[in-house]
Amino acid sequence: MRQVLLDTNVLSEVIKKVPSESVMAHLRALPAEAMFTSAVCVMEMYFGAARHPHGELLWKRIERDVLSRVAVLPIGDNEAKRAGAILANLEVRGERIGVEDVLIAATALERGLVVSTRNLRHLGRVKGLVVENWWSR
Repeated sequence: MRQVLLDTNVLSEVIKKVPSESVMAHLRALPAEAMFTSAVCVMEMYFGAARHPHGELLWKRIERDVLSRVAVLPIGDNEAKRAGAILANLEVRGERIGVEDVLIAATALERGLVVSTRNLRHLGRVKGLVVENWWSR
């Protein structure tokens, strides 16, 4: 079964007033046990909610409607080492990206997951990472 790590922009789409039909169709097509996200994405979602005027209510909605439907993967030693290797490789190539994206990529690579994201510009630089943009289909 194909398993997918959902990036923050995919998770955020779920709570939009008018979400992308394409993204929602992809989500509906996946069984719950095939959907994952990174603890880094949880941090990014919480950061966004914390800046919102009704942040507490928004965070409760995110927990109920989004995070309760996916498995959240931690950053452990293996992911941290893989992230360090990715950062070094990107630096040598002169293509550095943000640490958050590197940690998300490392988590997906360690677990053999495809990453669904709109951020192909950054995550597409990571060697060996399979990335899909559900907005473009």
